[in-house]
Formats: sequence, C-alpha cells, structure tokens
Amino acid sequence: MKTLMTGNEAIARGFFEAGGTVASAYPGTPSTEILENISNYENIYSEWAPNEKVATEVAIGASIAGARSLTAMKHVGLNVAADPLMTFGYIGVNGGFVLVSADDPGMHSSQNEQDNRYYGKFSKMAMIEPSDSQECKNFIKEAFKISEKFDTGVVFRVSTRVCHSKSLVELSPREDVKIKPYFKNTSKFITIPANARKLHVKVEDRLKKLEEFSNITDLNKIEWGDRQIGIITSGISYEYAKEVFGNEASYLKLGFTNPLPFEKIKKFAQEVKVLYVIEELEPYIEEQIKARGINCIGKGKIPRVGELNPDIISSSLLETNAENMKETASSVEDLKKEVISRPPTLCAGCPHRGLFYTLSKKKDIMITGDIGCYTLGCAEPLNAMDTCVCMGASVSASHGAEKAFKINGIDKKVVGVLGDSTFFHSGITGLIDKVYNKGNSVTIILDNRITAMTGHQQNPGTGYTLMGEKTIAIDIDQLCRSIGIKNIWTVNPLNLSETEGALDKALEAEGPSVIITKWPCVLKKLSKEDKEEFNVVKTVYKVNEKKCKKCKMCIKSGCPAISISDFSHIDEDICVGCSVCAQICPFDAIERVGDR
Repeated sequence: MKTLMTGNEAIARGFFEAGGTVASAYPGTPSTEILENISNYENIYSEWAPNEKVATEVAIGASIAGARSLTAMKHVGLNVAADPLMTFGYIGVNGGFVLVSADDPGMHSSQNEQDNRYYGKFSKMAMIEPSDSQECKNFIKEAFKISEKFDTGVVFRVSTRVCHSKSLVELSPREDVKIKPYFKNTSKFITIPANARKLHVKVEDRLKKLEEFSNITDLNKIEWGDRQIGIITSGISYEYAKEVFGNEASYLKLGFTNPLPFEKIKKFAQEVKVLYVIEELEPYIEEQIKARGINCIGKGKIPRVGELNPDIISSSLLETNAENMKETASSVEDLKKEVISRPPTLCAGCPHRGLFYTLSKKKDIMITGDIGCYTLGCAEPLNAMDTCVCMGASVSASHGAEKAFKINGIDKKVVGVLGDSTFFHSGITGLIDKVYNKGNSVTIILDNRITAMTGHQQNPGTGYTLMGEKTIAIDIDQLCRSIGIKNIWTVNPLNLSETEGALDKALEAEGPSVIITKWPCVLKKLSKEDKEEFNVVKTVYKVNEKKCKKCKMCIKSGCPAISISDFSHIDEDICVGCSVCAQICPFDAIERVGDR
C-alpha cells in the first residue's frame, strides 16, 4: 500500500517497520513531528525528554540494553546532545542506534543554519542522508542494519524541506526484531581512559570498513546521463539538481555520506568532463573531494548561505539562464515592494504580552531573552528584550551581565526571561549558578502550561506525557525554592498591576529573584486541571468612541486585534478579551461588553 507522507511521518514509519523499541526527543522545528508520529504506533515506548542531551542518553541506554532506539532533534539541539554523542561514537552499540538531525537551511525557525553533516564526521559515526519521504522510510531501516553490522551509531541528516515535504511512500509490515541480549562489558561500555584508548583504535578500524561499505552500498548510486556534466550531490539538493539538469547530466547521488565513497567518487569524476558538487550550506563533500586531489566546482559558484532551490542552482551554474533569472528576480522584487510587511507577533490574548508591556516601561534594565514564542517580545512596540543566544542562555547571561555591571560600579538591573519548557530544558542549571555564586538578578519564567512554539507538546510541567499518560507535574515554584531561591512571586501576567508589583519587588530584592507568570497559552486545548485552576473566560471588549482620545496608548501593547483609524478599533474576530488593552487605556475607553 502507498500513502502520502511527510519526511517526518516516513521516518516514524521507518522506525516502526524496523522493529524500533525506544524513542526519545525534545521538540524542535523541523523535527517535532517525528516523535509525535512515533507515539501513534504500538509496541514502541516514546517520550519527550527535558532536553536533547537527555533524549540522546535515553536512546543510548536503550541501545546498550539491546533495543533498537532513536532520538530526534533540530540542528541546534545536537549542540546540546554533542557531549554523549562524541563518547558514544567510541563505544558503539548493542541494539541499533540512530540520531536524526533535522537541519534548517534558511533559518525558517532557528537562530542559525549550521550544517550538521560535520557532526557525523566529528563523532566518527556513519551518516545517512535521504532526499524524499520514501527514502526517509527505507533509509531508516537500512540505518539500523548498518548500526548493528558495524557496531556504530548512525547520524541521520535531514533538512526542513525533506522533513515537511510530502511524497508517496510504500508501506511494509513491522519486522519482528527481538531485543539483543545484554551482557556486562566494562571494556566496551565504561570509557575510562584505559578503555577509551583501545576503543579509539577500534573506531578508526571501523571507519575504514565503513568506507569500504560506502563504495559498494546502493545508498550511493550513479545515474548516467549526459557525461559532459557530472554532479555529486546528496539530500534535497539531489532533487533540485535533477529538476534543473534532468538527463543532461550524470549524477552520483550520495545517501551514505560518512565516510564518503572516495573510490566511487574518483571513478565517477574520471567519466565526466565537468564535475559539480551541489550541496546545501557548507562545502562538506567538496572539501573532502578536493583534499583527495579531485577537481570540482562547488561553493565558488553556489551560495553557502541560505536554503537552495532550483532557481538558485540554475542561475549559479547555467550561464544561459542568467539573464532570465535576473528578469525573474527583478519582477519578484517589484512585487515585494507592493506587499505590506507583516512581521510575526505575539497572538492576540497571549499571556506573555502583559509581562513584556510591563517590562517595556522599565527603562534602565537589561533584558536577556531566550528561544520561544516570547522571543517576539523583542519587536516593536514592546521592544522588551536585549539578547537571544540559545535555550537557557537568558538565565546564565543575566547572571554574567549582572556581575560585569557590579564589578564596574554600574547600577543596572538585569532580568532574564524564558519559558517553562525552556526552563526545564536548560534554565535550571543557570539558576543554580545564580544561587551558588550569589547572583542578584531577576529570572522570569513564563509558564503558559505547554511547549507552545513547536506546536503544543507536553513538558515536565504539564502533568501529561507524550503518550498521553497522566504523570507528576513538576512545580516550578517548589523547584526554585528547593535550589535556594527565597524571593519568588507567582502572578497572572494578564493582570498588569499584579505583574508590575511583583517586578518592582523583585528588582528591589537582594539576591536572586524569580517571577513565575502563570496563565495558559491562548491557543491551548485546556486540560481538566487547567479548567480547575484558571478561570479562562472568553470576553468581548469594545472601544467607547465617545471616551477614546486617540492617544494610541492601547497599540503599545502590540496586540494584532487593535487598530487605529479615526479612533481605536478592536477586531472582535481576533480579540479573546484578555483585557490588557483595557488596563492600559488611561481614559477607560475600552469596555467589557459581554462574554462569548
């Protein structure tokens, strides 16, 4: 049977068909839907972990125990998971182990566009790259076979376009893969220096065998066409290249990309007149080919910044199309001038808006931000964020900034802002650092009761697991108290006076302070516990034209439901009645007129 699947759905299906047992991940675009889909299959344990490091270690533990295991993350998540990955590259597996790295060329939802193919080489693991959904399913199954045959973990590198594009996938039944017997093996699984030195030797020998395999596997295949042009490519770049060149070129399509098949590459290069390397982002393949003395054309013509597409490849490599491309680009630019810019903004009724409006009124503070919906607090008119580096960095950076100001005699308060899921991910250790090293900055934890940015996944604070089981909800207040925070305030961020009062107290307090803004995301499907704890009532607000003085204070909230013409106007189709604008209005011109 064939069905239409995204790459993420196909990866999940491949794990199921491969007899996978344990899957752990932290949600992050473009990888999120992999675990969401795995959770729908029987006979598989799946979970959301607090962060990617933990998820990887869970999958490693399952592999050592003898089960086929998988972990998935977006590209920057692999930075968090790199610690266990680098050592597991030495150890090897018992049951097969696959780490899915979903890269984001073009930064559709990311703070950088790093190329994680280098992690495959760096970790000394095998690496596989599919180019469509059918290959996502098939290659995952092959990845587990390779993992167990060569005693290696496998980095499975995909990208946004592969993850989210749909193509037909032929389904197969689940393989009956028994868990492998576990035997205590300290020389393999305990990486004290004496053991690790021996393991490193084995790793290098394994890489030689993997390169031999790379030269014979069908994952790396040649498609002969016109031999005037030869193209070496992998992943989604193969699809772009085929669309541009069709049968007017020959292709070496690489699905197994660490180690590279240098013998096959050399023979292919000898058979073509001009050799192009088409790859997205870094010259990962090109550099290694050139290091072997093989001439090729790559990043000298093809951009290494941003996501590729057929037009970019065509304009970069086909001089005959250059003028047409310029005309097309010019037409697109003309169209852009006519389109009104619509930057992203916090949703109408977002509980973060009240907090950021309150912060925006404090003019002599530094606000260190973090990764999440709330990063939009940096935008006008709120303009209430100074930094954004990586998940959890808001807490640690606020501590470092406060210490720098203090030692230089600068009287400036620092506030770190992050979400509940981000706090569980990597904010706790930064807060411990503040307590241990006698910090004096404020941490604000925006608890909207869900992992909102990536599509409402459960987290340790929600009371539910990925598989829908009820569990213990971690109490953020108690957690902060247990590590030594004495100044803690929990507020409803939609109540501006309550929020401002807590902020004033926190800024005046000695020692580290925590404010927890607690109110569910406006888009969240409320749980039974949410309904019991929060009085969430959708209300209707309107502007009293007779009272409105056109002062425009209401639009300083940045709410997309409010506009200004002859007077302030509230779009009833968007407004959910959070009342923040009504509290801001100095003339009481915004009135509650009923409930929905």
